[in-house]
Amino acid sequence: MNQFEQFWSVVVDLAWGLPLVVFILATGIYFSYISRFKPFIGFHHAFQILSGKFDDQNVPGELSHFQALTVALSGTIGMGNIAGVAIAISLGGPGAIFWMWVAGLFGMVIKFFTCTLSCLYRKKDEDGIEQGGPMYFIEAGLGKRYKPLAILFAIAGLIGCIPMFQVNQLASLLQDEFSVAPIYTGIGALIFIGTIIIGGITRVGYVTARIVPFMFLAYVLSSFVVIAINLDAIPTILLDIYHSAFGAEAMYGGATGLAFKEVLVTGIKRAIFSNEAGVGTEAMAHGTAKTKEPVREGLVAMLGPFFDTHIVCTCTALVILSSGIYSGESGIIMTALSFNQTLPGIGQYIVYTVFTLFALSTMITYSYYSLKCARYLFGKNVGGKFLYVYLAIIPMCAVWTQSTIINIIDTMFALMIFPTLIATILLSRKVVDEMHRYFDKL
Repeated sequence: MNQFEQFWSVVVDLAWGLPLVVFILATGIYFSYISRFKPFIGFHHAFQILSGKFDDQNVPGELSHFQALTVALSGTIGMGNIAGVAIAISLGGPGAIFWMWVAGLFGMVIKFFTCTLSCLYRKKDEDGIEQGGPMYFIEAGLGKRYKPLAILFAIAGLIGCIPMFQVNQLASLLQDEFSVAPIYTGIGALIFIGTIIIGGITRVGYVTARIVPFMFLAYVLSSFVVIAINLDAIPTILLDIYHSAFGAEAMYGGATGLAFKEVLVTGIKRAIFSNEAGVGTEAMAHGTAKTKEPVREGLVAMLGPFFDTHIVCTCTALVILSSGIYSGESGIIMTALSFNQTLPGIGQYIVYTVFTLFALSTMITYSYYSLKCARYLFGKNVGGKFLYVYLAIIPMCAVWTQSTIINIIDTMFALMIFPTLIATILLSRKVVDEMHRYFDKL
């Protein structure tokens, strides 16, 4: 390990220690308590909103509720669901999946709060378009003295949303399986992302609204086929997940050699990387929704972790655990081998195809997030030019090592979590008041 890799390894260990994991869980529990789990009552109503029943064109915002959700899901349904779950199992054992589920449940409540705030406190840019996201609701909701928190979020978002992990994993896959040099993958990703992001959030929403539903259904249905074939093993796998999370194996190391802390931290960290609840990136997407009812978009945002963690990540976990291939390969290769073991000859190509779509869709959304952070920091004109810096960085990401990539991204995500959740806690009563007003009106 060189000094650069060692530096980021130390930094991520400090950033993603047990205190941050406890902070995230405690925040989710607190939001659940003060809301009395009322957002979950609106679960069915969220699907009604998503259907377009409550869409109104003559309101602030740039995207429909459905498009805003697909933009957010485009950023979350991606590498974390395939490679990230495999990494979680490799590092934390089966028990890490249980803590991914727990993080996903509280993540739904956290997203309800952050995304409601993102629409409640919006700020007009130089063109008069209302913008939403943590940096805006921190500044507009808490005042100028909290602006350093907004700046911290924007800086971490600008760096953390460079699609390093996505480009790197895709380059690794294409090199190993199809002998494509990583630099060519990086250049191809540069051209693809540049073509779409130059059209702004409207084009991003148009593209993701078509890609996300297709790739979600393709992957879930393929996973169901594998799970159905291995159905006899599923009850044992579920028991193993439980015992590895809570039993002697997790508490004292046991057969896996993992301490409870390792299992817990690995599961929570990979869940956050997967569904981004509390990170604040999702709030930037949902802050573009056309609505005068912030709670309405909060309910739609709550569906994100449900689709992402409880459906897609669970599918990946059950496929991997039913194959018995837990380690020794990179995240994507481990998942591909697991599919191929049950579906010889075609399983790996299903994964590679869906994986490529996941990677490309995530790159699209992340480019928007990073550019939005740059515009907040430097203004729309100067910040808009960051797009060219962003695109130039992408080919370099394709040739870096996976461990370094993961550590840099994890560190930036941790730095985004603190300002997002601190501000959301301080403004949480505003969300509760809006929630009661909205449900009373219904």
